[in-house]
Amino acid sequence: MVLGALIDLGADVAAIRRELANDGQVFFVHNKVLSIDKVASRVKVLVPEARVVTAHGQMNEKALEEIMAGFVAHRADVLVCTTIVEAGLDIATANTLIVDHAETMGLSQLHQLRGRVGRSTERGYAYFLYPPDRVLSPTAHDRLSALAANAELGAGQAIAMRDLEIRGSGNLLGAEQSGHIADVGFDLYLRLVAEAVADFRPDGVGEDVEEEAPMRIELPVEAHLPSDYIESERLRLEMYKRIAEIKSDDDVVALQAELVDRYGSLPPSVDALFGVVRFRLLCKSVGLTEVVASGAFIRLAPVGGDGAPLPESREMRLKRLYPGTVVKAPTHLVLVPAPKASGRPVTGPELLAWATELVQQVFAG
Repeated sequence: MVLGALIDLGADVAAIRRELANDGQVFFVHNKVLSIDKVASRVKVLVPEARVVTAHGQMNEKALEEIMAGFVAHRADVLVCTTIVEAGLDIATANTLIVDHAETMGLSQLHQLRGRVGRSTERGYAYFLYPPDRVLSPTAHDRLSALAANAELGAGQAIAMRDLEIRGSGNLLGAEQSGHIADVGFDLYLRLVAEAVADFRPDGVGEDVEEEAPMRIELPVEAHLPSDYIESERLRLEMYKRIAEIKSDDDVVALQAELVDRYGSLPPSVDALFGVVRFRLLCKSVGLTEVVASGAFIRLAPVGGDGAPLPESREMRLKRLYPGTVVKAPTHLVLVPAPKASGRPVTGPELLAWATELVQQVFAG
């Protein structure tokens, strides 16, 4: 694999001619349809002995099929194309790849393109070129450096992890997260992580894990690991995994101490994250599987347990301490009016502290 400056197309002539001398074929990737014919013409001028064809996704389906079939049958030497060739091709005689303006492409995309050559016993060559008169952005430099550093067979995992670090995977639990993960809630996310980890355990290794009842805790609390606290995406995901495995308050204390030791004082969002974990443990200990903010109420379920209604003494205490509470015995639900401060709903750590006190006063003991 070669990284280098793109100086006209003359720099690529030697690579093309060397491949032709070995009776091989060349992929020349130019990912701009508007100028791809101009590039193909330039290749023809510089290497007149080469049979050059062009392929891109905007071509007629029949014409594209004929060109690709002809290239596979070795009726052409150089295929000037877009990234439509990045996957699914296995042409044993194509052992040289040239990609111009590689700095504009993604790391995984470049890795896929690199896999198009060297698919036989012949050695493959991949040239990733960039303009000499342009300063590479830090991200582009990181992508190309990662590609050069991971050129050995089986480097896909390392490339994928480096791509994740460069691009980022999003803030899975933060307020800015969009998409379906934002809808599942913190607790369900942790449970999914734990289940995924359990699925990867080899048969017979580790203790049998008793399947826990689904727990749904959805409260407006900003709880996550900020990227400016743990910069590495991989380390943040690893820490989320460990948080998902917490089983006791001692585990919480130990993990908090480790975070402080490794990364410094806990920011508010991380404090809140452990507050949510402690609240989960409390709810689990009293048999609650659902604490959800629902409009003007906080919904708790199931209450009573084992199909029995909430004991009358606890129901009376609940209604006395939290006026306006609605107890729905047939469905084992309790709707408690959400707390307000200065006429506005309470959110964040204050709401979490309120919910913790509610559970301790009414359901614990």
